[in-house]
Amino acid sequence: MRVGDPLPLDFAMLDGRIAAAEGAVIALTLGLVRFATVNPPGDAYEPCARYLGERLAARGFTVEYLRAVGAPGDSDTYPRVNVVARMQGTVPGSCVHFNGHLDVVEAGHGWTVDPFGGELRDGRVHGRGTCDMKGGLAAAVIAVECLLDELAATGQPLPGALEVSGTVDEESGGYGGVAWLAERGYFSPPRVHHVIIPEPLDVDRVCIGHRGVWWAEVETQGRIAHGSMPFLGDCAVRHMGAVLERIEDELLPALAARQTAMPVVPVEARQSTLNLNSIHGGQREPDGNGLPSPCVPDSCRLVIDRRLLIEEDLPRVKAEMRALLERVAEGRAGFRYQLRDLFEVAPTMADPEGPVVLATAAAVEAVTGTAPALVCSPGTYDQKHVDRIGRLKECIAYGPGELARAHTPDESIGVAEMLTAARVMARAAWTLLNRQP
Repeated sequence: MRVGDPLPLDFAMLDGRIAAAEGAVIALTLGLVRFATVNPPGDAYEPCARYLGERLAARGFTVEYLRAVGAPGDSDTYPRVNVVARMQGTVPGSCVHFNGHLDVVEAGHGWTVDPFGGELRDGRVHGRGTCDMKGGLAAAVIAVECLLDELAATGQPLPGALEVSGTVDEESGGYGGVAWLAERGYFSPPRVHHVIIPEPLDVDRVCIGHRGVWWAEVETQGRIAHGSMPFLGDCAVRHMGAVLERIEDELLPALAARQTAMPVVPVEARQSTLNLNSIHGGQREPDGNGLPSPCVPDSCRLVIDRRLLIEEDLPRVKAEMRALLERVAEGRAGFRYQLRDLFEVAPTMADPEGPVVLATAAAVEAVTGTAPALVCSPGTYDQKHVDRIGRLKECIAYGPGELARAHTPDESIGVAEMLTAARVMARAAWTLLNRQP
């Protein structure tokens, strides 16, 4: 062993510490869930961030609370407050960053427990955000704390640095959270070298990327007239019907034929897809009182959700939709339209042979006894901002929970899953900390 090399870490002792922290991971998950951080509008962000930050500050982390002033949705009523905690090591090494989002979607209907009460039942913690992804964030915190405790007990110095962040607005694109921080260097070398996001993609899989997305609004335009004489007007809804027919007959079959080399799960998502999110035409329906007036609709709006593959080019994806609309215009008298961008994210994928993937995959196999599948998500998460804005490819998602439980009534996460994920994250962190950047 050379002078300055880290002493071997006894992973059996580390595993024992994590097993003994079962009560701590449950308590932390319950504590996070009881902040109803619903997005939109962005409730309880600051108190939740401070709850996490105060815990890490008590462990010796340097903590920053960072409000994303100017980000979409930020206001004095709903401030976009993020927390970033850092533990600087005393010997050279890499910085490993665990990032989890604090925001959750609305509770919705169909719950049998209080969605923000937090309840432990049959080995599972129940509540909105347990699976996506406060349970994963709690597991990451326990992994970090137990790793630091083991180093202290054995007299080992911490190499590099450990960071934990709780960020906001992931459910609405991440622009007040990871994107805002990435623009300010919080997810770029030399500050950070490896990022693990504990999204709920199962403890036996490592998620190395995600498909891209383009949301857009198509508006067809007509001319208002009396409903008893529709021949005097121009029905925008009928024009939209022609657009939908083209999408059904031409675009959807073409997208289904495009396949990707990305290991997207489920396998049905290894193609380009288009979802028709919503359609609105004509007058707003009255709120239970009276009837709408008789008018030919002069506007109809369709929101589309186009998911794209890493082999596709975003400008060409947009051009393809515009070309379809132009073909409708060529064959339909009076057809007028507008196409408006709403949201876009390019696909991203980490190098399957990169350090963060290899270290996490090796840790999964060591803990579970099975080599993990490397997968990509059909949707997006904050890896996009670490990659595209932070210019850091060393980013993956790994965490406890099943994606199918996210955003559902009676959302829950298994305590055993959280402890398994914590063991994996602690081992992966130790391997990466000891890499020289």
